[in-house]
Amino acid sequence: MRIGTPGAERPVVLLPDGRHLDISGLTDDIDGDFLAGDGPSRLRDAVAGGRLPEIDVVGRRVGAPVARPGAVLCIGMNYAAHAAESGSDAPRWPVIFYKAPNTVVGPYDEVLLPRGSAKTDWEVELAVVIGRRARYLDSPADAPAHVGGYAISNDVSERALQLETSGGQWSKGKSCETFNPLGPWLVTPDEIPDPQALGLRSWVNGEPRQASGTKDMIFDVATLIYELSQVTVLEPGDVINTGTPEGVALSGRFPYLMEGDVMDLEIDGLGRQRQQVGQA
Repeated sequence: MRIGTPGAERPVVLLPDGRHLDISGLTDDIDGDFLAGDGPSRLRDAVAGGRLPEIDVVGRRVGAPVARPGAVLCIGMNYAAHAAESGSDAPRWPVIFYKAPNTVVGPYDEVLLPRGSAKTDWEVELAVVIGRRARYLDSPADAPAHVGGYAISNDVSERALQLETSGGQWSKGKSCETFNPLGPWLVTPDEIPDPQALGLRSWVNGEPRQASGTKDMIFDVATLIYELSQVTVLEPGDVINTGTPEGVALSGRFPYLMEGDVMDLEIDGLGRQRQQVGQA
């Protein structure tokens, strides 16, 4: 985890018993350098050796669990039911778009409606954080070795900007400020043995919206990393948003977000996040 005000977060580890340990003596931040430099293994050794001081995080802001990534790569229509509710056929190849890295905020930070927005939407997603440089992988079987961890992501989207006035580029409706709450935790792969066996859920104002599982992905995590590595270089600390299941406002079954609404998102083993909606 990363705890503190924006831009001044300090790295923390959460233990199974609920205690938090300060790891700022081990690393300045949880970022690409930490992940690529065998940071998680060094951290496990430090925890096992009792060398890290306990820290009280009560009442303190929780930041995104990784420092600002170099890239946020997103996969569109990666659940068959979501593709159908969007009025699209299941894609033959992964649909790829980017979000601005500065959209990444903490899991409990306020999400701001863009000025003039009437179609801002929620999207619970499994986020994959790259832990090792991936370039032209030979097969999807090579992908798991390049995963640094998993987290909950809310791929907030402004649908008018994304689809109606986009000019064909989805990123326009994806890159507004605060549009990627991430966390609360970065969970290392040893604790998530099968990323295709996780339940995803979301609520708006306490009312259920999404309830699905990563087993329903059209392209699984390993395939996504492999395919992305053929067209770009994935660097440690980069974030991949792997797609959202059905149950979004775009379906026409639910109203779009309004100022004052509260979003809750949850993924098995990765915790829960909550944001209140404000106005830019």
